Amino acid sequence: MKNIVARFALPLLALPVALGAAEGPSVSGWHAQSLGQAIGYMMMFGALGILMAIAGYKAFDKFTPGELHREIVENKNVAAAIIGGAVILGVCLIIAAAMVG
Repeated sequence: MKNIVARFALPLLALPVALGAAEGPSVSGWHAQSLGQAIGYMMMFGALGILMAIAGYKAFDKFTPGELHREIVENKNVAAAIIGGAVILGVCLIIAAAMVG
């Protein structure tokens, strides 16, 4: 009986150690390992998101008739400002979804 327990129990007890060793080192990817790294990633993605939102607004302004920015600033057109805000929000939603994955 002792022989059977020793034959089957010891390998079962060593199984978690063997499975853990087989996995190898874990790759962290973009997950922050410290607070400073998280703040750095936040600043990097925030700046990138703002630049992409501005580029999206400029592209919308370029590909639509008239000049949206001039209409908002010089003519104080509220409807054009609402359209501009909606474009920026839409672009930001797309950028956020792309960053999250």
